[in-house]
Amino acid sequence: MMLEHRHSIAEILSRQPLFLGLSEAELQQIALSTREYRVQKNEVLFQKGQSPMGMHLVVMGQVKLSIPSPQGGEKVMYLANPGQSFGEAVTFLDRPYPLSAQATQDSIVLLIDKDQLLSAIDGSPALARKMLASLSVRLHELMIDIESCALRSSLQKVAGYLLQEGGNIEANQYRVELGSSKQTLAAHLNLAPETLSRVLGQLSKKGLIEVHGRTIQVLNRKQLAEVAA
Repeated sequence: MMLEHRHSIAEILSRQPLFLGLSEAELQQIALSTREYRVQKNEVLFQKGQSPMGMHLVVMGQVKLSIPSPQGGEKVMYLANPGQSFGEAVTFLDRPYPLSAQATQDSIVLLIDKDQLLSAIDGSPALARKMLASLSVRLHELMIDIESCALRSSLQKVAGYLLQEGGNIEANQYRVELGSSKQTLAAHLNLAPETLSRVLGQLSKKGLIEVHGRTIQVLNRKQLAEVAA
């Protein structure tokens, strides 16, 4: 990782959802022990089993959190996009990382020192509530992921992912930009890469999506939701 000095860290923090509403003094305090890094595509931020250094926050790019398998594969547990954080839980527990983190594209990541983060939480009930909400959302997403792996078909998994990426968009048509390779997405959905390609082809034949490289155009959100149900 290459240490960056081009941006005001306090200003970057002020634009992140987790830190919205904090005073300038609180942001400056956190920024004092925060480092900004430029991470190249495929570069590893940390390995499973390493001691935590603090909380990471993605400013630009994408970072995947995964569990490597003895056979050489991996299970992608989480894809952190801009504005999303990771490493909070192990920071609080002071336990080794249970996952490995690797950039899926050139990225800019903030590393917030664990002692400074804990001090900031002690002094800011608002930050503590936001941190709790963030961890609760992550737990909810993990439960959905477990349910998907155990009970859903491959077609339902892919349709559900495309709906989730659409967020709160009300339009029946929207675009999904894949921040990582289809192989990484397949690992995230617990599918073989060839299965993902086959399912995308099936959804295309049904007229629900169009695939252009890493861009997927959803053509009928309502029917896609019926497939995912």
